Amino acid sequence: MPQMGVSVAEGTIVEWRKRPGDWVESDEPICDITTDKIDVEVPSPSSGRVERILVEPGKTVSVGTPLAEINPGAKAGEAHPEESAVSSQQSAEAEPGPDVPDTSNGEADRSRFYSPVVRRIADKHGVDLSRVEGTGVGGRVRKRDVLAFIESGDAERAEPKPEPTLHMESPYRPEEAELAPAAPKPETEVFSPQRREPMSPMRHQIARHMVESRRTSAHCTTIVETDMSAVARRRAELKPDFERRGIPLTYLAFVARATVTELQRYPILNASIDGEEIVHHDDVNLGIAVALEDGLIVPVIRQAQQLSLEGTAAAIADVARRARAKQLQPDEVHGGTFTITNPGQFGAVLATPIINQPQVAILDLEAIVKRPVVVESEDGDSIAIRPMTYLCMSWDHRALDGAVAARFLATVKGRLESCEVT
Repeated sequence: MPQMGVSVAEGTIVEWRKRPGDWVESDEPICDITTDKIDVEVPSPSSGRVERILVEPGKTVSVGTPLAEINPGAKAGEAHPEESAVSSQQSAEAEPGPDVPDTSNGEADRSRFYSPVVRRIADKHGVDLSRVEGTGVGGRVRKRDVLAFIESGDAERAEPKPEPTLHMESPYRPEEAELAPAAPKPETEVFSPQRREPMSPMRHQIARHMVESRRTSAHCTTIVETDMSAVARRRAELKPDFERRGIPLTYLAFVARATVTELQRYPILNASIDGEEIVHHDDVNLGIAVALEDGLIVPVIRQAQQLSLEGTAAAIADVARRARAKQLQPDEVHGGTFTITNPGQFGAVLATPIINQPQVAILDLEAIVKRPVVVESEDGDSIAIRPMTYLCMSWDHRALDGAVAARFLATVKGRLESCEVT
């Protein structure tokens, strides 16, 4: 298990790309591992034949633990000793046993051995694995085999499974039903059909972290309503120039920049708790929550207080792109001091986010929605249509009180409504 960052102490095997008997080139990916929500390809340290797999998928081991054995003295194209042994054993038997069927190339049949990753992909897309042709050792179905099967469209042409039906042995007679007591239904009929699947490593990590956070912090949530009219006008002015430089200018960038500025005035919100001590951080290492297809990840923008609006927008776009492309390094999801999450991009209007430990607060940007509001002016009150949003901040009552949280949010709101964001 390689050391992938100073803060990483262990990793979980997600999938082996090579099995015993496979040839692997130096620096060719041999397996995928996950560590604290980051998936990483592990390159082979040398060319050779894979002798043994020492850690199976799903198992978590410490950094430095041997994962597999590779024979660098083997030659490409030569039969592996285990392959020769299987071939000799099968040729001596009248017919292959039921547990190790014969295959045309003399290898043990592994076509019905499926890794957790393969099963998860198959369940998600409704793929019958018996219809997938495996390219691994002994016909084993690999991740790429399932993905290729899905892309080919064969999965969509699969016949739907028939729905369970209830068969009656005789016609229904109302007069008999009144006299005879109703027969109890089998327990299996009470529930609808079910399908179970194990949590992915990422989902397992998220579940563990969220439960731990709820158990650790005294969660409170404060919400302010913000008029984004000034930000909308300024964004419309700057957006064409930003796009020419290849930088998408989002509302999130304005909120992030205003937040980072105010965190320097309210350092308690840029702190963390260590035992009975509050640790104040000189830098604002801003975590930006990024939604993935199968979970959530929080890459960190370090020293965000040194960035301008343009630099903040560029940094957000960069970490989001690399997070979705699985190109982040493990250290890039550690060391955050404050987190912003943005479910508003999916239409959410109100939420109470869970704090990202060991931080003391997390800010939630909700959807920006046009609605009628009361506008005060020298001529009196009036009704106007304005782009409005809610800023929701969950904070740890162990570190601060509600008055501090409210004042902080009020200053962020004021900075956005006056568009004092540079």
